[in-house]
Amino acid sequence: MMEKSDPARKLFTRMRLWEFPNQYVVEPSDGSSAPFLTISRLDGSMNLTDDVPQFSPLRVPEIWTIFGLVGVLKLLTGSYLLVITERECVGSYLGYPIFRIISMKVFPCDHSLKNAPEEQKKMESELCHLLNIAERTPGLYFSYDVNITLSAQRLHDLGDESKLLPLWRQADPRFLWNNHMLEVLIDNKSFQSAIGRDILDVTLIARRCTRRNGTRMWRRGAGPDGSVANFVESEQIIQLNGYTASFVQVRGSIPLFWDQIVDLTYKPKYEIMRLEEVPRVVERHFLDLGKKYGNVFAVDLVNKYGGEGRLCEKYGNAMQHVAGDHVRYLHFDFHRICGDSEIQWLSILYHQVETFLYKNRYLLLNERGEKVQGQAGVVRTNCIDCLDRTNVTQSMIARKMLESQLRRLGAFNDGETISRHPDFDQNLKILWANHGDDISIQYSGTPALKGDFVRFGKRTVRGILQDSWSALLRYYLNNFCDGTKQDAIDLLQGHYIVTVSRCMTPTTTTGGVEAIASFRVAFSLIMIGFIFATTSLRQVKYDKWNLLFSMMWASISFAIASFVKANGRAFCNRPRLIQSRC
Repeated sequence: MMEKSDPARKLFTRMRLWEFPNQYVVEPSDGSSAPFLTISRLDGSMNLTDDVPQFSPLRVPEIWTIFGLVGVLKLLTGSYLLVITERECVGSYLGYPIFRIISMKVFPCDHSLKNAPEEQKKMESELCHLLNIAERTPGLYFSYDVNITLSAQRLHDLGDESKLLPLWRQADPRFLWNNHMLEVLIDNKSFQSAIGRDILDVTLIARRCTRRNGTRMWRRGAGPDGSVANFVESEQIIQLNGYTASFVQVRGSIPLFWDQIVDLTYKPKYEIMRLEEVPRVVERHFLDLGKKYGNVFAVDLVNKYGGEGRLCEKYGNAMQHVAGDHVRYLHFDFHRICGDSEIQWLSILYHQVETFLYKNRYLLLNERGEKVQGQAGVVRTNCIDCLDRTNVTQSMIARKMLESQLRRLGAFNDGETISRHPDFDQNLKILWANHGDDISIQYSGTPALKGDFVRFGKRTVRGILQDSWSALLRYYLNNFCDGTKQDAIDLLQGHYIVTVSRCMTPTTTTGGVEAIASFRVAFSLIMIGFIFATTSLRQVKYDKWNLLFSMMWASISFAIASFVKANGRAFCNRPRLIQSRC
């Protein structure tokens, strides 16, 4: 087990931020004795000081209570400080508290903007708007005491020298969501339950990779380095009678060059590109997984026919050259086999991965923190979004593994299952359902679909209605909001670096239809035409000419609607900072 951080390297849990005209001063207020940090509002430079500067009683600086520094982001002409203004303790990881960020605030160091050219001021203003979106980023978690970017097994295997490093130096950069801003994700839930006389702590933590992160329609497939969209490492940890058991699964987009560009249709077509590079990128992706997790069992849940079928076919063909002793591939058509309500047929899938799970085990530490066994392989699950079908499947596998662990630790008898303990059963279902919702909200903007499968083990009327609403909301967000959100993510994560040359070179070439395309205006004109057509039609009995007017207005509405449909992509909200496909 990992010990707490050295007090000399302690992270401050509460601070005061003094807002002076020319600088910000960050003062620890949790009883720690440490120098104060000053950040210049002129150039963003930082220094340590032993006291707060003197100020006039007539001009008392504004004071903010903050709970952490997210980092500093350098834009075109100024630097911006991001801080945590509200937090909430949501659970624990290996006995240490985990906090969720409720709200953040951006403090600009923008005095240098006053003398900047107008073109740069305009660009800076647009980038600042993206930072305002970043303030509302959901699903960000942190700890003051333990490195939550590493699984329990990787934490245990850290060398003595690594354990002496500050937490941010120990972190896996893939899952350190503010890694770029620290140069100048994570999700955690837990519950406690009683099984007979035993008290069991269960923790579920998700780590989102930052290499190819973003929104659902604007980050699909793989990048040239083999990293994939929506890659999440999920770790289920139990602590019982001094023992700790950890089981890790991963999910990630199909590792091909593919995308789904929004065009106002409900389900944009899948486009597969650079087919000649597919074998290389698939091999690179699984080589990287093998180095980090050992053996890999890839479970593909997409449909075998239709648009998804083309992706399934290309993925399956590529896996024939990768699969071997250390990599296995299985296609399981979730929708055809399980349909909308027959979740029990997932047992077919489990029987096919059971041998792999048994051979590759899980991490087990005894009462003295010594490793009894380690996890030697991982199940990699995907559907199209790696959200809904994936979460149902991962929760089933994790549930089976948890039952096996409890039998080994003596809490369950042979053949005993979680379903025989109603309270524990319900808490575990809620834990995994919330887990899926949080991952889905970050990627798609809505809770996961099929959540009632996980919560109740069956489809419910309420679940179907909730899924219908979520599907409509996803459509709206994908088409009209996620482009700007993707820009905010790329800026915050350092995928887009602001430079003067980029400022002077527009990120988009606006011309043709895109120069005039506005869905709000087009929709308003269509509705006006429809209203006028309806009104004129009602007046036909008084004047036959109104029939002509009604036809004219209806034709105008139809023509505008046809134009919007034919040029759907131009009317959607698209990213402006990074537009390269794959």
